[in-house]
Amino acid sequence: MKTEREKMLAGELYVAADAELFALSQRGRVLMQRFNQLPPDQIDERRALIREWLGAAGANVWIEPPFFCDYGPHIFLGDNVYFNTNCVILDCNTVHVGSNTQFGPAVQIYTATHPLDAAERIKGPELAYPIRIGANVWVGGGAIICPGVTIGDNTTIGAGSVVTKDIPANVLAVGNPCRVIRELPGKPEV
Repeated sequence: MKTEREKMLAGELYVAADAELFALSQRGRVLMQRFNQLPPDQIDERRALIREWLGAAGANVWIEPPFFCDYGPHIFLGDNVYFNTNCVILDCNTVHVGSNTQFGPAVQIYTATHPLDAAERIKGPELAYPIRIGANVWVGGGAIICPGVTIGDNTTIGAGSVVTKDIPANVLAVGNPCRVIRELPGKPEV
């Protein structure tokens, strides 16, 4: 029999009020509060806390406070990932972000969702689907990335976009709903 966390990470209906998930959430909230209250000059402490809090954080990851997430351990960041201020990740499922990816202020990444059927929804169980964001991606300020979305490498998502479906590699995509408006050059020379 699966635990509620295993159901959550498998994209199945799960009970968020489960004791294990509650404890994991409380741990995340404590670390989030510590992170958001660190003075700006405590760079080493900030980086150490990111490594303790998240599932993985590559070299040179930088997150501007305040930063908010549900748990922390379901977030996996490559090298040189940057989050500007006021970003939110509802990491009820995994969020994988490739190297050299940057997020503008107030970007929201939601793995969490609820059943569409009202009768099922009012029973309480929730759903969550993984999100994958490739390498060398730029996500403009205020963008929202919805559950289950994959964004390909080298792509730019315009500010304020609502990404409801997969976006391929090497494109500029904007709008609500977000859609491709043009192709971009391939992988950058590094």
